[in-house]
Amino acid sequence: MAFWPSVVVATPAHSGIGASLTYRSELSLAPGTLVRVPLGSREVLGVVWDCPGEPPAGLSEAQTKAVVGPLEGLPPLNERWRQLVGFAGRYYQRSAGEVALAALPPQLRELDASQLARRLKRRAKAAVRPEAAHVPQTPPVAALPALSEEQVQALAALEGASAPVLLFGATGSGKTEVYLRATQRVLQQSSDTAAPTQALVMVPEINLTPQLESRFRERFEPLFGAGAVVCLHSGMTPAQRLTSWLAAHTGQARIVLGTRMAVFASLPGLRLIVVDEEHDPSYKSQDGARYSARDLAVYRAKVESEALVAGLTPLHQGPHPHPLPEGEGAKPGAPGEGLVLHEQGRSPDEKGTRPRCQVILGSATPSLESWHAADQGRYLRLEMPGRIGGGSLPRLRLVDMNHQPKGAVLAPPLLSAMAERIGRGEQCLVLLNRRGYAPVLACHACGWKSGCPHCSAYRVFHKLDRTLRCHHCGFAERVPRACPDCGNLDISPVGRGTEQVEEHLTSLLADVKRVDGGPARVARMDADSTRLKGSLEVQLAALHSGEVDVLVGTQMIAKGHDFRRITLVASVNADSALFASDHRASERLFALLMQAAGRAGRDATQSAASEMWVQTWYPQHPLFDSLKRHDFPGFAAGQLAERESAAMPPFGFQALLRADARTQAAAQAFLNAAAEQGAALPHRDEITLYPAVPLTIQRVANVERAQLLVEAHSRAALQRFLAAWQPVLLACRSLPEARGLVRFAVDVDPLVV
Repeated sequence: MAFWPSVVVATPAHSGIGASLTYRSELSLAPGTLVRVPLGSREVLGVVWDCPGEPPAGLSEAQTKAVVGPLEGLPPLNERWRQLVGFAGRYYQRSAGEVALAALPPQLRELDASQLARRLKRRAKAAVRPEAAHVPQTPPVAALPALSEEQVQALAALEGASAPVLLFGATGSGKTEVYLRATQRVLQQSSDTAAPTQALVMVPEINLTPQLESRFRERFEPLFGAGAVVCLHSGMTPAQRLTSWLAAHTGQARIVLGTRMAVFASLPGLRLIVVDEEHDPSYKSQDGARYSARDLAVYRAKVESEALVAGLTPLHQGPHPHPLPEGEGAKPGAPGEGLVLHEQGRSPDEKGTRPRCQVILGSATPSLESWHAADQGRYLRLEMPGRIGGGSLPRLRLVDMNHQPKGAVLAPPLLSAMAERIGRGEQCLVLLNRRGYAPVLACHACGWKSGCPHCSAYRVFHKLDRTLRCHHCGFAERVPRACPDCGNLDISPVGRGTEQVEEHLTSLLADVKRVDGGPARVARMDADSTRLKGSLEVQLAALHSGEVDVLVGTQMIAKGHDFRRITLVASVNADSALFASDHRASERLFALLMQAAGRAGRDATQSAASEMWVQTWYPQHPLFDSLKRHDFPGFAAGQLAERESAAMPPFGFQALLRADARTQAAAQAFLNAAAEQGAALPHRDEITLYPAVPLTIQRVANVERAQLLVEAHSRAALQRFLAAWQPVLLACRSLPEARGLVRFAVDVDPLVV
């Protein structure tokens, strides 16, 4: 007897290949089984989505290819995982296979059945070694830190919460300890070793995982053994990612820490999802499916909760997932809203005691989408305004650069304050969100600038290795001895980056002495200084040990880190985002400055003297007034009022159609043709299509880029239009005027318009 499995493979939506391909198999394959299948001249990995006993109508055996074979030894991916992937594909206008295969470890996609069998055999041997045996122990209560009253109240509220929780806690309020206690409570709920409960904890950036990983390992490895905590992020080697994924998929790992990709991790016993720094734009992918991991986390918690209520608790089995039509069982939520589990007809007691998977979104500066959802009652907002130990938030000091010496990089009062703190053994942090020595190298004789020959952007001057480097395509060259256009030897940097500020501070603080009598030490932390493996951990250790007095860095140092000795934080170029065209610029700047300020005074004994200095040419800007009062609710209310009046998210809904082509004319011709032909689609009157325009940086790596904005007052209307638009987009690729089109992509809920 033959079976006809429907298999999803990694085919992009713009390829025109259907959501799944039909193959032939002598075996009945359970949905979720990983299989090797032929695709053209290649053999690729696929996921079985269904396995009927009859071929689809009109398809003969001669028209199908046979499945090469399943990857034996791995349980199938369960129904809830497939439902998550299916929804992500539909909502973000990508194929299910593209999302599903991108969510699997790269090494798993390359292994055949025999190679995987050897890998699993080695893992099994390692698991039974005597030294790997572990008897879980419960650490004494005295070993756990004492909780503040706010933490106790937050944990009590979490225990009975059924809606997504927005944990709005000031920097230093102890949100991480709440995550730890909530995780421990969830993991200890089940003593069933065949189906252990699991937790997923997400952070926005890789550099935040080391310190969080150490805290989780310290807390939970004594309870659940070595290997209970694993990481998943792009900074790991392919072998490490596969090992962590297998541990999570088989239930051996109880906690997965990771970046946005971890939202797709296979966790059969998932009962808790934590999204730390939920406001961070890094949770929105800018490649491939362009999904929001924060929104999908909310949706995934809903799916897991519904499965628990329905009794679908087996690890890897479940009925075939059907697409979720609009309004049936789930509805797309607003950005940050995800899909909220509606529990009409249930009493509060029933809601609090029923089995569920809980999601916690934590931040000191929540996204306006999540804040609005809490205002409307869709999220439960828990507030923790106080700092641990009763410390206070740093005092804001605005430095009016109109009254400082001309050309000053750092104002003299700021330098004096830094010198004073270094002399007391305290540390300072200087924030400049621009790496390199200078953003441009220029010739003032003829006007030449260090433009990239492949992009519509300037190459950044890096003084340490004497290179001009494009941060968009990676093209780098040695710095020329003279102007390439006129031969002038006097070419000079324009603007400032972290390298230059580090050099400048080292010179200005040369006479400042530390407590031990030595000279002040200035260090830099950005993507350049931490690109080598292990360098981030070394630099963080030096800062924590007190070897560094002043740390200069980009936004990677402004969030999530617990620096106990820092009492002064300075932002030297905050004005660049005040008047940006992006409607989210003010929100991002406020969050960045609030997060940076939160690095100061985390030790309660020093919090009263901690300060946040902001150098600005516009001290009267209303953003700084809210920042001075640490008034996020007031700032959010003002921003939401502006968004509502302009029908911008979260009060309006957007998508971008992006096109990459060999010429700008071809890119815009494709977009305009798609808009013209889309005018005849149903429900066209519910959406607004804007003309095609070039991107701000319109050429990257010799590829021209353009985009077209789609707006709607209803998310359902936007989704209906985008789904109907997909065949039109595929047809427009073959138009003569669109010749030269490289690719197109739909970006739903874009962060930058």
